[in-house]
Amino acid sequence: METVNVKYPSSLMEAIETFSDPNICLDVVSGAKWGTQGPTCPVCKGQRLSFLQTRLMWKCLDCKKQFSVKVGTIFEDSPIPLKKWLCAMWLLANCKNGVSSYEIARDLKVTQTTAWFMLQRIRYAMHNGTINKMTGEVEADETHIGGKARFMHKDRRDKMRGRSNFGKAILFGLLERETGRVHVKVVPDRTKESLEGEVRKHVRKRAHVMTDEHVAYDGLGSDYTHKVINHAESYVEGNVHTNRMENFWSLLKRSIKGTYVSVEPFHLFRYLDAQSFRYNERRSTYAERFAKVLGPYPASA
Repeated sequence: METVNVKYPSSLMEAIETFSDPNICLDVVSGAKWGTQGPTCPVCKGQRLSFLQTRLMWKCLDCKKQFSVKVGTIFEDSPIPLKKWLCAMWLLANCKNGVSSYEIARDLKVTQTTAWFMLQRIRYAMHNGTINKMTGEVEADETHIGGKARFMHKDRRDKMRGRSNFGKAILFGLLERETGRVHVKVVPDRTKESLEGEVRKHVRKRAHVMTDEHVAYDGLGSDYTHKVINHAESYVEGNVHTNRMENFWSLLKRSIKGTYVSVEPFHLFRYLDAQSFRYNERRSTYAERFAKVLGPYPASA
């Protein structure tokens, strides 16, 4: 197979034009999957291969097995052509408020259920964790995701009286000011064990941790420089605030309410991965964000 020299698209029009060629799609995905070493048989790991041009697949000359570039990727077991996968990936990586499955279904001429399946797999690829703990000045905050009481049935609304978080998902977030990166997670409750445990897991000791006055953070002073802002009195005192984390919550809620309308709690973590990815890569170009979702590409990218 002859390698095609291709750059990642920097606009939607470029993405449509670039990925309309199946050979370019194959080259882009194989480059991200195998790098400069070239394709490898997933069965015997051999590299004595024959490329079947009519099927856009490889045949291993050692074990005689045939395989496609989709094997071992989020595209595996999917009959959807790569040109649609890559356009959907470009859109989800670069639409600031996300993109709904209905919009993808209309644009790519697939069913809504197929579009939802594609977006969930792409969100999985956006899950970008790191082994490095946060340090320096770190903001910690929690919020709730769920419907407003005035839109609920009376029976459910009555159960919420005195408990504004009844039936809502609880999210906890950390923001490292120096890098501007966030880490967000669904937590079971707002107890000291849950929230303080997340801080200790993801923030290096002796860092400066900024929180609100919630009692669950009271024990952080033993290992961190813990600074508290009382929101009943003010929102900023010098450099003590959680406004940047609050800004992320605002973007997240706008995305869910405006783009997705409703999200099931057991799928919420995927939407968090996508929103965190776009926020953390907000200084990257369209092409760079697409590249980071797809994976590393050899010299041509």
